[in-house]
Parts: sequence; C-alpha cells; structure tokens
Amino acid sequence: MNIKKALASVLSVALLAGCTGGNTSASTTTTSDDGRKQPAETGSKDFDTLRFQFVPSRPVDEIKASTANLGDLVIEAMKKRGYNINNVDISISDSYESAGEALSAGSVDVAWLPGGTYALYSNESDVILTATRAGLSNDSENPADWNGDANMTVNKDTPVTYYKGLIYAGPSEYGQELAKKVNSGEKLTWDDLNKAKWAVRDVTSSAGYIYPSMWLMDNYDGKKLSDLDNVTTLDYAAEFMQAAAGQIDVIVCYADGRQDYAKAWQEEWGRPDSIWNELNVIGVTPNVYNDTVSITMANDDVYNKEFIEAMQDSLIEISNTEEGKKIFGIYKHTGYAKAEDKDYDGARQALSVIEQ
Repeated sequence: MNIKKALASVLSVALLAGCTGGNTSASTTTTSDDGRKQPAETGSKDFDTLRFQFVPSRPVDEIKASTANLGDLVIEAMKKRGYNINNVDISISDSYESAGEALSAGSVDVAWLPGGTYALYSNESDVILTATRAGLSNDSENPADWNGDANMTVNKDTPVTYYKGLIYAGPSEYGQELAKKVNSGEKLTWDDLNKAKWAVRDVTSSAGYIYPSMWLMDNYDGKKLSDLDNVTTLDYAAEFMQAAAGQIDVIVCYADGRQDYAKAWQEEWGRPDSIWNELNVIGVTPNVYNDTVSITMANDDVYNKEFIEAMQDSLIEISNTEEGKKIFGIYKHTGYAKAEDKDYDGARQALSVIEQ
C-alpha cells in the first residue's frame, strides 16, 4: 500500500512560496549513496518570513496560546547567530500528514512531527532535533499495572527519549468487560477486541496508530487496526470525551494521556469516578521514538549546514529557559537533543510493517 498516495488527498495547507529569503544558496547540494539529498554548506542569512508548523496532537487553541511568543524568541536567538528574520509565521496543521506534506513541498520550513510522520516524509525533509520528555513513574509492559488510583502516573525528573503507547478501555458497558478481564490477568482474544468500538488517530501517528497496530500484530497473528470492524478516526481530546460518554469502547494514546484529561474527565464530562479508575489500560505498545523537529529540503536557504546548526542551537537554548519550557510543555517536551536521520531507522521499520 502506498500510504503517501493515499494521504495526498488530505493535504489541506496551501502550497505557499517557501521561505522568502534573500539570495539563493551559494553552495551546491549533493546526494548520499542512497540518493537522499544532503544539505548545502551555507545559504542566505536574511529572511522575510520563516514558517513553523505544529501538529494538532493537543487542542488547537491551547497550542496557539502556548506558542504565541515563540516567534520573537526565535528571531532574537537566530540574530545572535548572524541571521536577520523579520517574521516567524506559526501555524497548526489539520493533520499529521498535512504537516509532512507541507514540509515536503517547502510551504513550511520547520515542523514539529511525530517520529512516524517524519519516517514517512523523510525523503523530502530532515530531522534536526529529537524531543526529550519527563519520564513517567510507570514504565510497565503489564497493562494491569497502570490501572486504578493506586497506580496513578506521575512525572519523574529524569528525561527520556522514548515513550510508550497505551490502549485504553473506557467506562462503557463493553469497555468495562474488557478492563475486568485484563485486570484479572486474562488475555483478551481477537474476538474480544473486534467487538469493541475503537477510536484511533491518523495513520502516521506513532502512539495513535502505528504502534497500536504493531501491538495487535505481535499479539494477534499479524492482525492490525485496519482489520478491526469498527474503527473511527478522532483527535485525542475527542477520543477521551467520547470514551467518557460511553460512545467509544477502546481508545489509543501516548503514555500517559490520562494526565492531560484527568480534570476534564469529572469536571467537564461528568464522570462519577477518577479517570485512573474508569479508563483502564488493556495494552502497552513497544517504546515509541520521541517527536522530532524537522526541516524542509525544498529550500537551500533553509536546508544548509549553517542554518541547521543555528536553528538547533537556538531551539535548544530557548527550551532551556522558563518561557521555553512553558511553550514546549504543550507537547510535554522538556528539551531537545541534536538528531540525525539514522536515529529514526527504527520508526521507518515500524512504518514499513504497517504499509504491508
């Protein structure tokens, strides 16, 4: 299955002109042995507009509020490194795939992409940073270990470069049946799961699609999310809200997404008990590669070694400030580490499994 062709129809961002820099790069780009484009040595230091894009893995209004001051911080940080940027345009994509498409087309210069999305579009974009996150108090592979108030997940100070995906059963009548079996140590059958109403994310979402599919394949004779009879695609907030309403039996999310919706679970959605007691983990995926900051290959004024180093250092510097921690905290990013494309070979391998 060619996922890129299938996803082309979801591209909803306008193919605007790329970064409107001054002179084009004075350096010629090259390709590696595998045919992948390599960055030029240098490019223009003057930019009218630099375009950033974030993906909607959190509510759009929250992302907008959190990143409102990022442009000014980037302009100042890049100025110290010899770059003159008049404006940083920050947008939020309609989906993970549309962000990957925009980055590939050059209508976005820098994008925050999940590892799976980057893997799909890595022939036309390049990773420059990997996010670090706070580790969690729970890292168990046994789903029952995650459930109940006694096992409430809290953050630890230790940063990690991975996270797990979790499969949750909601408080619907059938969701409770699934949770009861898991909490009593019983293994769920394929028929058990196939009877449930599922909500998932976009097909390139790591925790919302790819790794839950891998979990199914590992445990149910190669079957995937696409083999289930009743699956709908929702954003994470809608997943949790519909689970609370009993409209969905099973949802998938990063570990531990319940932290983000614990307050809304009772105060907004009217559940009688805590999210830790009512939304039970029934499956734990393999470790998921952390999110990326990725850059377009379509514009040599952006895709060159000097710009990449300056942007890496600028974003790392910003992420270490109190204001930066608030900005990137929307994605639970505690900081950034410099990255290389080969760091995501595992994500490509995971994606290739889903494409089969």
